[in-house]
Amino acid sequence: MTDWPLLSTVVFLPLIGAGFILLIRGDEATVARNARSVALWTSVITFLISLLLWTGFDSSTAAFQFVEKAEWFPGYGIDYHLGIDGISLWFVLLTTLLIPICVLASWESITKRVKEYMIAFLAMETLIIGSFVALDFVLFYFFFEAMLIPLFLIIGIWGGKRRIYASFKFFLYTMLGSVLMLVALLYMYFQAGTTDIPTLMATPFGREAQIFLWLAMFASFAVKMPMWPVHTWLPDAHVEAPTAGSVLLAGILLKVGGYGFLRFSLPMLPDASQYFAPLIFGLSMVAVVYTSLVALVQGDMKKLIAYSSVAHMGFVTIGIYTFNTQGIEGSIIQMLSHGLVSGALFLCVGVVYDRMHTRDIDRYGGLVNRMPGYALIFLFFTMASIGLPGTSGFVGEFLVLVGAFQANTWVAFIAATGVILGACYMLWLYRRVVFGELVREDLKGILDMNRREVLAFAPLVVLTLWMGIYPETFLEPIRASVANLLTQVQVEKAAMVLDTVNQLAQR
Repeated sequence: MTDWPLLSTVVFLPLIGAGFILLIRGDEATVARNARSVALWTSVITFLISLLLWTGFDSSTAAFQFVEKAEWFPGYGIDYHLGIDGISLWFVLLTTLLIPICVLASWESITKRVKEYMIAFLAMETLIIGSFVALDFVLFYFFFEAMLIPLFLIIGIWGGKRRIYASFKFFLYTMLGSVLMLVALLYMYFQAGTTDIPTLMATPFGREAQIFLWLAMFASFAVKMPMWPVHTWLPDAHVEAPTAGSVLLAGILLKVGGYGFLRFSLPMLPDASQYFAPLIFGLSMVAVVYTSLVALVQGDMKKLIAYSSVAHMGFVTIGIYTFNTQGIEGSIIQMLSHGLVSGALFLCVGVVYDRMHTRDIDRYGGLVNRMPGYALIFLFFTMASIGLPGTSGFVGEFLVLVGAFQANTWVAFIAATGVILGACYMLWLYRRVVFGELVREDLKGILDMNRREVLAFAPLVVLTLWMGIYPETFLEPIRASVANLLTQVQVEKAAMVLDTVNQLAQR
């Protein structure tokens, strides 16, 4: 078992499944049925194998585990290097959990080009997991960029009326940011002579270089999260994407940006990170308040939840740049919670959209009379999104606010107003859709959730409650890695100060 390349198996098994789907032949109905089955079984098996990462993970150390290394470009210092620590562990498991749920959500709603759709999702899974486990900057960049292609196709082919516009906007926004990260990558390579991430973490960069490198990486990660004001692609992408595409986008893809800050910006560029912390706080506070107010006036359910995602990601960036244990742990928990809760909320929208083929809030009302099970599930995830105690949303937001209060009380105060505004727009949405009289004739025959839909929601409900009631399960593996990250930041900062003093003394 020790010699088994577990990470490579988890990364590339979905791609093997996609290869099997590619080989399926027959009439359209047979191909569609078999493609769905292969995609589901592949994603479920990948999830079960990924659980071995959790069971075999040593929480007492901050070192990278399950490490695999092989020469990729011999003589250039570029290797095939995989490994996970406490920070990346949960993101891998979140990805492997949500993909089979996405397949289930698409079971009946996707009827055209089913084979290609399932291949795109499995390829997406490989690329996202790869970006979380890569320990070589070039390998990370490859996975980071390549994941745009399947999502571009998912939105552009199976999306709504403005799908072409939304897919191109998403692609161009993220590509522009990534070009700057490539420049940063090249600079670091020529400075350090390698693209090995652990080596780059230990390589000191000058203050001026750090500022340039931080801005280059910020351009890429901020768009991916997305942060205000480069968030405008997200509502468009969500509105046009199919339900499973929205779950994937909100649940996993946005987390790659936060992961980038934790893996690259903070440990490699600590001086610049501290220098730009006020900028991050400012943008995050605007995001929390402004996007919450924008959400209040939306008429499309998906668009409202999309703006809520930007507000929740504002909490994440605040937590990361507090430079304390509570803030960073809170930001990771908030990302995990948002992955579960926002994914579930998009599934809730998908349930009624599959029946009525509209997302307009005004088209609904009184659904509790016909869909009591759906109303209960929707209420649960609405409360989790608000941050009700006992749900995962509360733990993440509480830890971030504690960390923010230690760093800056004003930041904590304005972030706390975001919690209030979040309650306003989510409860407003719930009241309009679920409560009231059932007056529309076409809603009087609407059916409650079927077994497939209940099965998709079940793990999300369990995990949201688990994380809210006993968060220690999720906090324990990340604790050592977060402590090590903060140590790296402080050591690098001290080294920079000492270097500056020495330079002044020599003058």
